[in-house]
Amino acid sequence: MTSTPGAWDPAGYLRFGDERARPFTDLLARVGAGAPRVVVDLGCGEGALTASLAGRWPGAQVTGVDSSPEMLAAAATHAVPGRVRFLAGDVRDWRPAEPVDVLVSNAVLHWVPGHVDLLRRWAGALAPGGWLAVQVPGNWRAPTHRLLAELCRSPQWADRLADAAPAEDAVLDPAGYLDVLTGAGLAADAWETTYLHVLSGPDPVLGWVHSTVLRPALARLSAEEAAELTAAYGAALRTAYPPRPDGTTVLPFRRVFAVGRSATT
Repeated sequence: MTSTPGAWDPAGYLRFGDERARPFTDLLARVGAGAPRVVVDLGCGEGALTASLAGRWPGAQVTGVDSSPEMLAAAATHAVPGRVRFLAGDVRDWRPAEPVDVLVSNAVLHWVPGHVDLLRRWAGALAPGGWLAVQVPGNWRAPTHRLLAELCRSPQWADRLADAAPAEDAVLDPAGYLDVLTGAGLAADAWETTYLHVLSGPDPVLGWVHSTVLRPALARLSAEEAAELTAAYGAALRTAYPPRPDGTTVLPFRRVFAVGRSATT
């Protein structure tokens, strides 16, 4: 069976599972919750990182929410009755049934235009002393995104893909998120990190983006068109990210983090 162009692919996403897990680990390292009862991961993906939260906080009920049927099917293997559950839902529509002690959103909000208002709403959903932790990719001006944007706006593809091109203003810088969280009444911390991912295998940068930023463009194309766009994009990426003498390829990847805590009373 062939997959639909643009569909979420858990196996492709997990090809670089260690590299994708590092920002999640760094984000949660700044969350100082001692014994939270209600923990929610919005945009939980394939669920492995969500399930790790139950290991950190054994007394918590952990809920992961995602809109992708493919990702939720993979996440089901990490469910633990009474401890870890996964629900289908759009993070834009999510409302908690009770105040949340820890709310996590990892590598999700760049898909949500206007997510500043969403962050304010999430801040209001926290229990006293609750924590909000978010991480978003911040590499929108990097070759991975710039080259794709140029292709999407080129004469060959513009009629179908111009509005699917990666936007440079998809996320804020750390100072912007700091202002949002403090404006919502949280004691906040924000920072950025550029990871140097050392990748191996054929066309590793294309493999990385195929399951992320390339998805919206592929979703608008037939299988034949998707293959044509992917070939052109892959050739451009090989020039922008040439292999090193040992055969590995370095992918610099900037990420933006923000953590806030509500008042205890």
